[in-house]
Amino acid sequence: MKERDFVIVAVVHGEIHANIIKSRLECEGIPAFLQYESAGRVYGFIVDGLGEVSVKVPQEFAEEAKKVLNEKPNERNIKDLNG
Repeated sequence: MKERDFVIVAVVHGEIHANIIKSRLECEGIPAFLQYESAGRVYGFIVDGLGEVSVKVPQEFAEEAKKVLNEKPNERNIKDLNG
């Protein structure tokens, strides 16, 4: 796939938050990857655009990814996690 075949579905500050989103998408079967702003990654800055991380998915998964990211936890999901 080429760079233009991917869509940004989230932009967050910090690698930890980005990895949580990436993991959530992957749990739903949506391939995702992270694109880092380089100075933030190297120096650990999270200010004024430094430290931004874009979460990208293949274009054909974009709508599904946005739905997943907009979902609120509901009673069923909480019960499933608790057994």
